[in-house]
Amino acid sequence: MTDRFITLVRHGEVQGGARFRGGQDDPLSAAGWAQLRRAAALAPDLTRIASSPSRRCAEFARTLAAERERPLALVEALAERRFGDWEGLAADQIPAADLARFWDDPVGYTPPGAEPFMDFRARVLAAWQGLIEGDGPHTLVLTHGGVLRVILAQVLGMADGAGLLLEVPYACVTRLRLPAPPGRPSLMAHGAAAN
Repeated sequence: MTDRFITLVRHGEVQGGARFRGGQDDPLSAAGWAQLRRAAALAPDLTRIASSPSRRCAEFARTLAAERERPLALVEALAERRFGDWEGLAADQIPAADLARFWDDPVGYTPPGAEPFMDFRARVLAAWQGLIEGDGPHTLVLTHGGVLRVILAQVLGMADGAGLLLEVPYACVTRLRLPAPPGRPSLMAHGAAAN
């Protein structure tokens, strides 16, 4: 069995600027579309596409799947963490003490009405398991910063919550190699496509 690859791509810039979106379903900006075009060019050999159902991921994923004539699966578990009362807020709109608690203890502190981190982690890792058990030599996954951080933390053996220390800019491209068993997934590349 030969190696397989998964390329994870965070969505591009979203209309309305940086904020805690979670389930808020805003579309990409024109710049976000251009960012994802550059990111997708780094994966010319993809054989299938999986995507979060959120517009900021799924609209580009549908376009790319049609252009490249590749199968597309929308996977609910690849959606961003839901942020409850913080949905749609920029960081400077959240009380500083609450935001500090979140950054200091992302596992233990749950914003009001938000999805607890361990629930979010469990659903993302279930989706990740499905991806690594899937077939096809190269899967491209369109998803979110939080999802990417959870998957990378798992692959790299990082502590829960340590993924917040990973920079995941818009249109960040992360390529993982899946060797034949008993090999383990490994990180090949991580960073932004030229913005």
